[in-house]
Parts: sequence; C-alpha cells; structure tokens
Amino acid sequence: MGIRVYKPTSPGRRNSSVNDYSELTTTTPEKSLCKRIKKNGGRNHHGVTTTRFVGGGARRIYRIIDFKRDKDGIPAKVATIEYDPNRDCFISLLHYADGEKRYILSPHGVNVGDRIESGLSCEPKIGNAMPLVAIPAGMEIHNIEMTAGQGGKLVRGAGNAARIVAKEGNWVTIILPSGEMRTVRKECRATIGRASNPEHQNVRIGKAGRKRHMGRRPHVRGKAMNPVAHPMGGGEGRANGGRHPCSPTGLLAKGGKTRNPRNPSNKRIIRRRKSKRQKLLSI
Repeated sequence: MGIRVYKPTSPGRRNSSVNDYSELTTTTPEKSLCKRIKKNGGRNHHGVTTTRFVGGGARRIYRIIDFKRDKDGIPAKVATIEYDPNRDCFISLLHYADGEKRYILSPHGVNVGDRIESGLSCEPKIGNAMPLVAIPAGMEIHNIEMTAGQGGKLVRGAGNAARIVAKEGNWVTIILPSGEMRTVRKECRATIGRASNPEHQNVRIGKAGRKRHMGRRPHVRGKAMNPVAHPMGGGEGRANGGRHPCSPTGLLAKGGKTRNPRNPSNKRIIRRRKSKRQKLLSI
C-alpha cells in the first residue's frame, strides 16, 4: 500500500495525491449487507439547516458494519478487504463457520484467508475481539466500547490505535491517539491491532472539486456576508467583523468550552487530550 502522485498536468493534479488501494481484493460489496443512504443536505426534519456547507457529492451505499463483535466461539475467515466510501478505514468481509457474513473494520496487517474470532477465550492476536480484561497490557487496540454491549465507539479512524496501560479492579486505563487517558469498564470489548489504511493521513486533496465530490460545499466566512445573513457581515470596505467572532445565530465562537459539562463520561477522563503544540513539544 502506498500513495500515488500523478504527473502535474494541471494545478489540481500537481498538488493532489491518491491512495493506490493495493490492499483491496474486490470492488463489489456484499449486497445483503448494503443499504441506501438518503441525503439531507445538512437539514433536519423541519427543513432547517443545522449543519452548514453540506450537500451534493457522489452517491454512497452504506455498508452495515459489525461494531459489537459479539459472535463468540464461532471462527470466521477473512473473505475480502474492501473500500468503504463512508469511512477512511478499510473494511473486511467475514465468512463465519455457521454461514453468516458480517463486515468489520479491517485491522492493519490482516490478509484474506486469515482466521478471526471473538470472545473471552480466543487468542490475543491481531483482528480478534476480546473484553479488555483478557487483553494483555501494552497491546494496541481499536474499535473500543464505552459501554459493554453497545458496540465500538472509540478509535475507529484509519491508522489509529489506543494502548492499554493499566488494569485496576473493574476498570482498565487506556491512552487514546489524541493523548487522552481514560478508564473503561473491563467488560467492554476492543479489537486487537491498529485500524487499517494508515497512509490516509498523507493523501492530499489537491483541489476544491474533489471536496465537492465528498459532499462538502464552500465554507464562506461570516465577515464576507451581508449583515442580513450573518452578525459579522456588512460594513464599509473590508471590515473585520466589528465584534467578537460568533456563529450565524450570535453564539460566541472563541474562548468557551464546547463539551457538555453533564457528559457522564467526563469523570472517566484521567488526563485531557494533548493539543497539537503539546504533542510537538513532547516529541
């Protein structure tokens, strides 16, 4: 797997790069695990825009992913490794011994024909899903549950992995890719290994049109708008807003915390995530 750079036949080509997708084994998804996505253009059921600059883009078919990995005691064989337009990580199609088929997030290093299991008694190797209490400390994990039986919520992006650093009582301490350290119940499951497609972070988009294909519309600055459209719009000449930065509804954008203080998972955070500046200083 690697990054492909084309000859600079245009400014967009000069500044863009693509994944060569050499790991993928098929281009046809499993039809029984696909369903249609209806686009809403960032609008809610009242037709009001709740997410700006969303719309258009290529049509996508959703692949139903097994985030729970709760099929214990039944071995599965990796049939294919596929591209998923709904996420930056690759997915793998598993054929279970009882005939069932499921998609999972493909771990980095898993190949077609490999045997994968889940459960408390399986071997702790790449691709297997186990409760955190059974995974040895120091191992890389991804697709981690925050509540047992709920399905993986943490560390699902391409090339990401968390690490188990300690176990005490009913709680397991993990370090997330952001640098955040938090505790999770020992019954919660995780998949061993690192999520696939680690080269995703090195791909350059290159041109605005490629973003439009992804469903991203142009992001317009508030101070470039008319005053009827944004509180920071209008003014003579190139006015710089005339007030503190805010949203179209007037909500101040700088200085305030955006995380819900009543989030029940807050009390499980031992160390907050590191900023980009802190990460650079620690290297």
